[in-house]
Amino acid sequence: MSDDQVQGSLFGEAPLAPRSAGRAAASRPQPVEGAPEGDQTPAHAQPLAQRMRPRTLDEVVGQQHLLAPGRALRRSIESDHTPSMILWGPPGSGKTTIASVIAQTTQARFVPLSAVTAGVADLRRVVDDAAKLLRATGRHSILFIDEIHRFSKSQQDAILPHVERGTVTLIGATTENPSFEVNAALLSRSRVYTLHALSDDDILDLLRRALSDESRGLGAARISLTDDALGYIANMANGDARAALNLLELGASVSLPQPDGARLLDLPTVEDAAQHRALLYDKGGEEHYNLISALHKALRGSDPDAAVYWLARMLESGEDPLYIARRLVRFATEDVGLADPHALPLCMAAQQAVHFIGAPEGALALAEAAIYLATAPKSNAIYRAYSAACEDVRATRNDPVPLHLRNAPTRLMSEQDYGKGYIYAHDSYGGAPDPADPQRPPPQRLQGYLPERLAERAYYQPGEQGAEASLAAWLRRRRQTTPPEPPASE
Repeated sequence: MSDDQVQGSLFGEAPLAPRSAGRAAASRPQPVEGAPEGDQTPAHAQPLAQRMRPRTLDEVVGQQHLLAPGRALRRSIESDHTPSMILWGPPGSGKTTIASVIAQTTQARFVPLSAVTAGVADLRRVVDDAAKLLRATGRHSILFIDEIHRFSKSQQDAILPHVERGTVTLIGATTENPSFEVNAALLSRSRVYTLHALSDDDILDLLRRALSDESRGLGAARISLTDDALGYIANMANGDARAALNLLELGASVSLPQPDGARLLDLPTVEDAAQHRALLYDKGGEEHYNLISALHKALRGSDPDAAVYWLARMLESGEDPLYIARRLVRFATEDVGLADPHALPLCMAAQQAVHFIGAPEGALALAEAAIYLATAPKSNAIYRAYSAACEDVRATRNDPVPLHLRNAPTRLMSEQDYGKGYIYAHDSYGGAPDPADPQRPPPQRLQGYLPERLAERAYYQPGEQGAEASLAAWLRRRRQTTPPEPPASE
């Protein structure tokens, strides 16, 4: 075998066919350009979503903010100067498609890896081959890593020096926020491009293209869809091109042929095939935190409709109901507090109900708690009071507890004046309430209860909503009084 025949195998590629093979070599199945190495799946066996994957930039649907004519990314691809990049977007938004198009548009060698199955040894092999190819031919290599967020820190570190030296151009795809999942050093050497979920119009374009394409799509099968069936698929896809094409293919496979051989795919058939929407959610990923943040902010903004919607989104996506119950309990203390003292007991009751009856019935207890919290008066006074107290605990010296506040269970402690001068409040108040507010005790300060250095601190500043309004008025009267000096120690 000549040198040019083994040249490819040196870099992990298929050996070149002998020039003398003629038509026999030409008739053999050739690898799909831009496809993973070793991927020889026959076209008829590939899913519709794979067969319909765009092959040129003009075929890509959506992401016009990145790929419209004249945009920087498109110009860099067309000029074969692709930078290292991270493609961040939801499932089915086109991350792998863009990488595949780059592979077919540029002259670079394209090596795809999945972070789920690849390890450091695979990375070393790819980098070694890329370095040999670069030295021998001057041809660059693009390393595409799908789900790069699943790589450990050490695996990401293994890529870093080769990206920095230009041995390989990295294209990483991730559904998770790169700021959290990709090493800062690797991020600093890559451009992050954010992809958006496809619009319903984009999905409809893809579906119509698949229905009309006779070579790659379903055109030869003579399948037609009713308008309501098309709209249903676009809605159920939730911006995911792969999900839309998979549902179309499934619906087409179960549709009944007409007498003339054509197939009509109507709404009932599509609904039966779909069963339910696959919701975008990952309990440990960014969407988990996005949704709980939306729920918390809707509660704080007193919007019961938005609150129950975000609650339903989380529960229907498979979130642990007890996790939501814990967050509602936290909200009751942080954002409602004593403006409505019933909020915390109600949330604890909801937690007990969820624990007792489970799902799905427990969802109603959480919905009741969420709507109650959304419509309750709001106050973060408890949160601010505790935070201010913690700040003093950390920033000031921890003075001893004043003697008059200490217990004296032993004779020695009594001799040391423990408890001396303590005023028993029940004796002083005599059971009488505050004349101005019978729900409160008398506002007079009987003595100081803080260390001397912090005697004038006022951590709790109640608001004017709900039950805290009367608390605020009572505290103003109390803080205007001056407690007597503690007795001096002998």
